[in-house]
Parts: sequence; structure tokens; C-alpha cells
Amino acid sequence: MNSGLQIAVDIGGTFTDVVARDEAGALKYFKIPTTRSNESVAVLESIDRIKSSWGVEPGAITRFMHGTTVATNAILERKGARMGLLTTRGFKDVLAIGRQMRHRMYDVILTAETPEFLIPGRRRKEVIERVAADGTVLVPLDEEQLMQAVDELAADGVQAIAICFLFSFVNSDHERRARDLIAERYPDIALAVSHLVDPAFREYERTVVTSFDGYVKPIIDRYLTRLEDGLAAKGVTAPFQVMQSRGGLMASKTARGKAVRLFLSGPAGGVIGARIAGAGAGEHDLITVDIGGTSCDIALISDGKALIRSEGIIDGYPLRVPMVDVNSIGSGGGSIAWVDAAGGLRVGPESAGSEPGPACYGRGGARPTVTDASVVLGYIDPANFSGGALKLDPELARKAVAGLADVLGMTVEEAALGIHRIVNAQMAEGIRLVSIRQGLDPRRFALMPLGGGGALHITPLARDLGITRIVVPPYPGVLAAAGLLAAPVEHEAAAAYGQDVDALDLGQMRAALEQLDGQCAALMRAEDVDPATARIHHYADVCYVGQGYTLAVELAKEGDITGRMYEDFIEAHKRVYGYATRAPARIVNLRSVHQAGGSDHIDRSEFAPAAAQIRRSRRQIRVGTANGVVEADIYQRETLPAGTEFHGPAIVEQADTTTLVEPGWHARVDGKGNLLLTFEQSRSGEE
Repeated sequence: MNSGLQIAVDIGGTFTDVVARDEAGALKYFKIPTTRSNESVAVLESIDRIKSSWGVEPGAITRFMHGTTVATNAILERKGARMGLLTTRGFKDVLAIGRQMRHRMYDVILTAETPEFLIPGRRRKEVIERVAADGTVLVPLDEEQLMQAVDELAADGVQAIAICFLFSFVNSDHERRARDLIAERYPDIALAVSHLVDPAFREYERTVVTSFDGYVKPIIDRYLTRLEDGLAAKGVTAPFQVMQSRGGLMASKTARGKAVRLFLSGPAGGVIGARIAGAGAGEHDLITVDIGGTSCDIALISDGKALIRSEGIIDGYPLRVPMVDVNSIGSGGGSIAWVDAAGGLRVGPESAGSEPGPACYGRGGARPTVTDASVVLGYIDPANFSGGALKLDPELARKAVAGLADVLGMTVEEAALGIHRIVNAQMAEGIRLVSIRQGLDPRRFALMPLGGGGALHITPLARDLGITRIVVPPYPGVLAAAGLLAAPVEHEAAAAYGQDVDALDLGQMRAALEQLDGQCAALMRAEDVDPATARIHHYADVCYVGQGYTLAVELAKEGDITGRMYEDFIEAHKRVYGYATRAPARIVNLRSVHQAGGSDHIDRSEFAPAAAQIRRSRRQIRVGTANGVVEADIYQRETLPAGTEFHGPAIVEQADTTTLVEPGWHARVDGKGNLLLTFEQSRSGEE
């Protein structure tokens, strides 16, 4: 591995995963602790380790890909930019009013369900201007009054301004002029402009996503600029690409201007890696469970395709940006167990992270975590955690869980099992939301664990859900980073397009799509990608006439485009909502997606175990399906050749994760190195 190295880095709450692929297609990887105070430090440290451990000079790196949680963390931790908002006169409180639907109607104390924290009332300014629904200018933009409002915001110390004028998605002239005037006078203030961020109707959702874009844009800009400069200083000259929420890569310089598209940057890589690994194992219907140190990301792959939704939820707020359909919950290896006021055991969402980390890390953490419980139950070998890179202290783990057990009036082992049962139940509920919400029965899917903790919880999860098939890929703990290596370069452009399907003018629609194609082609050329090599997909957001929410439908390239679109919409509506009628439908938005490159392979090397006999030992563990301790076989995964079979209870250890195989499960290693688990009712001892 001395030339042509591709590097993928994925930052998690506890560990930063680094995966490298050489010209022959073989993978190497390592994990380093995430530097929570400045995540770019761990990324840059990885370059030094690549050189010292593998003897690869930074100049030999040909491609550098990155998945990041910086945007999401800025929202969750409320550490975004100081924001201002400019709206059409009479609409400055849209951000506070939101929609009339409330999710918590019976709370004694009502709290806001709109993201008012982004921009308080005093920094929301109205502008004299007005555009009609058909794009006609009713009131010209008052430039003097606009700049007076901007001067007031600048004096208040804003770092970013969101511009969201009424019907700018039909006629964007006023927003463009406002942007130019502000940029000329205040070049250091970041600008988020709604017709560029979200050119679609529904004023509240458009204001929210534009405000979020402005809130994280300075954070993303500083982070990526710091990384670009740091990589250059290390001698890395390769293109630097960042993963988008939708599952495609774009250049770092482009990403700095599209900050709102990075919210699921990390989990998206895992979905790509899981799709490829599943196909290699012959499984095209998968539910992925990516468990890291702070969170659990759950996604669904149906018929070999990851589900993409046009609107996501971040911290409970609507974010109208296309993204892989991932349900994130605050459950991970570092999730802290605690007792609530009613004496009930709870787990998460607070996490110990990597600093100080779980108690067993010996870095000052004292509160019990899921990882501490795993050590107490015998699932994790303290001397072989993360391939031996981090030695754990079992006495500290036991002491932390013992404090919880004393409060609950149970043994340490019972408390540890309780922690696992609760966190598994939380994850199982998250899986039901992803599958059943889409009208899909989770029992017809196979489960695939990702992340450092996924394989440790996968058989209890499958048991709770009635799922009988599990695929554990060769490198589950770093699959999110490895997925970046197979991701395509991708760009998307969208525009509002209000037309009834029955009266659709195909020529006019094709002209609108050609304009969007031109925008995507320009972005491809900016990354030195030939637009002619791109795979082009067109989508329409469709709803019934009078309906408020849309479903995305891919447009056929030829034949009866209108009829096919309508039938696909009917089918999607039936699947998602459980019913459909033959009522008239309407197109609301058009979208063009261009993809170039990408791969259906992650590791092209032939699977071969280490040149040694199967290494097996035994250890006492506790599982939820048996009373007391059970003797489990302990395997080292790198020594398991294709065709190896065994039954649970067993534990399979490897550098990036640990797999718990409960009683009742049969394991087999296939020709590609996947560990295939199948539930056998006759061996489970359960009814």
C-alpha cells in the first residue's frame, strides 16, 4: 500500500474511523478517539498515523472523503451562528407560529415546538416588498429600508442572515437583489437565501430550513476551511470531498455553501456500505442498525435501494432537505444509565462520549453506561477492546453499575442486564418506526449491524422484532467510513412547479427539467467531472389536489410518463398511508439528481482468514434468554475461514466490534467473509 491510496474518515461521538483502500482494492482501517472539543484534530492526526503505521506519504493519497456530524452537533448543542432573519412585511413571526398541529397537547407546561432558538424576535426584521403567487411584483423592494434593517442586525452582532421573502421560489429577483446589497456592504456575514436553499411552497418549512442553513453555515465553513488548510499543511493534495445527507459526495468548497445538506453526512455513508455488503450476501431487503458511542442510526434498504425522504426531522424540527431515511435515537455505547424520579431505570439520551467516556475507560467517567454493562455481562474482553488499542478496567465498570444496582435494589448483573434490555427496547422501537411507518413488515427484512456497538446488540434486537436473519459484514464497525469509498459524486437541483397531472404540458415540464439539469452539470464541471458521464434521475413531488404533503415519484424517461407517474404516486400513497383513491393529483416540485462515479464494491480483495487455525476459547456471560451464567465460545473473526459454522451462545471478537450470538442462533461464514446468523426455534428454548 504505497501509492494510489483513497482515505475515508467518519467522525463518531466516541471514535473517529479511518478506512484506506489501495489501488488493488484492499482495505485497511483503524480507530482513534474523537476530539470532541475540535473534531478536525482527530482527522488531521489520522494523516500522521497513516504515515507512521502504513508508511504512506501524504502526497500518495489520491482522494480524501469525509463524513461529519458537525452540522447536527451544532443544532443539538445550540452552538450555531448568531442569526438574523429578513422576511416580507407581515411575515416575521412565521418562524414562531409554525403549524397548528402540536405533538404534546396535554403537557402541564407547554413549550415551543418551533425552532425559535434560531432567531429571537428582535433579530427578525420585516422588509417592504411583495411578490404575488404568480410572480408578479406587487410592491417593489425598498432597498433603503432593507439596508436599514441589515444595519440594525449587523450592529446586533449577527454572523449570518437568512433571507426568506414570500413567493421567492416563483420570482427570486428581490431575494437576489437583497443578497447582492448585503454581500457588498457586509462581506463577512454569511447569507442563506431561501430560493437557493429550498425553492418550494409552504412558508413555515421554507423559513425553517433557510434559517437552519444560516445557523450552521459559519460553523461548517470554519470547520471545512480548517480541515482543507490542515490537510494542505500535512502535504495532502488530493481532492477533499464531503458526504451529503442524500448519500452522495460533493467537493468541500461546494459543501461550505450548502451546509444544510450535511445533517446526515455520517449515517449516509453507513447506508451505502450496508447496501453493498447486503448485496454481496444475497440480501437486498435490510434494516441497518448503526450503534456508536452516542447514538443509534436506523435505516431501511428495500429491493437494494436506500429509502430517500424529501423532509427529515432534526431535533424534532422539520428540515425539508432530501436525505436518507434514517431514524436517530440517543442510544449508544456511551449512553448513561440513570434512575428517574419514579424509581425507574432509564438509559440515555445523555452520553459519556469519548471525553471522559464510560467508567471502564479510566478517564474520569464515573456514571454507568451501556459499555460498562457490556463489560460486567462478559460480552467485551477488557484486554482486547478495539483490537487492544484501548485497555478497559472491569473493576471501574462494575463499580459504576453497582452504584445503580444499589439504588434499584438488585444485583450488579441484574442491573447490567436491565440496562441492555432498556436500550435494546429503545432501538427496537426505533426500528418499528422506520419500517412500519413506511407500511413495511420488519419481519421480512434482514438486520445488519453497523458501528462499534451494533453487532453487540443485534441478536437481542432481532429476537424482540421477530426477525430471523442477520448479516454481519466483515468490517461492521467502520462500514460508515468504508461506504464513503463507494459513494458517487452527486448534485441536485429543485424548483417549484405547480401543475395538475391531468393538464400536464410535457414539453413545458421537460424544459423545466433541462434548466435543472444545467445547474447540476455546472456543479459537476466545478468538480472536474464530465457532466456527460453522469447518471441522471428526475423526480416529481406529487400530491392529491388540495393535499398539503407530497410524495416523491421518479419520472420515467420514456413511454407514458404521465400515466406512470400517477400510478407510482398511487402505489406510494397506499404504502405510506395505507390507502389511495383515484382522485386528481398535482405536481408541486420538480427535482433533478446527477450522479457520477461510485461503485458497487468496497473491498475488492479476496476474503481470506489469517494464516492460523481457528482461535477459540470460552468465557462465562449472561444473556437475557437464560437464567444465570452460560458458557460462550469466543472466536477471533480474522481466523474464521469461509464455511465455518457454530451455534450460540458465542462471542465473535474483531478489532472494530464484538458480535454477541445468543442461544438459538446459528452462525455461518460465507465466501465473502460475511457472518450470517439464522434463528433456529428448536434450539432457542423459547416458545
